Amino acid sequence: QVQLVESGGGLVQAGGSLRLSCVASGSIFGLSYMGWHRQAPGKQRELVAGISSDGRTNYADSVKGRFTISRGNAKNTMYLQMNSLKPEDTAVYYCRVVVMFNDYWGQGTQVTVSS
Repeated sequence: QVQLVESGGGLVQAGGSLRLSCVASGSIFGLSYMGWHRQAPGKQRELVAGISSDGRTNYADSVKGRFTISRGNAKNTMYLQMNSLKPEDTAVYYCRVVVMFNDYWGQGTQVTVSS
């Protein structure tokens, strides 16, 4: 089993910054991909950013230039630095990892951006 623990969500004013963290533990041998997704009320869950084991990254167009995804030295930790936050970034943010072709999801952390 794989356990994911997210942290760093909260309430911030528009233009502010937050940093999300996700730590993966358990049976993580073969962890190949880590990513952040988000789901706003009444909307479908969407990809925000992802990072592969070789460091390649991808971002949703809506966050390019504002968000940065990275992995820690231990490779089981992932971060999402979110700058210039907008009210439309308000959502529950979920950590997702792929281990041996299986998907695992965190419980989510709320990010609220006030105008």
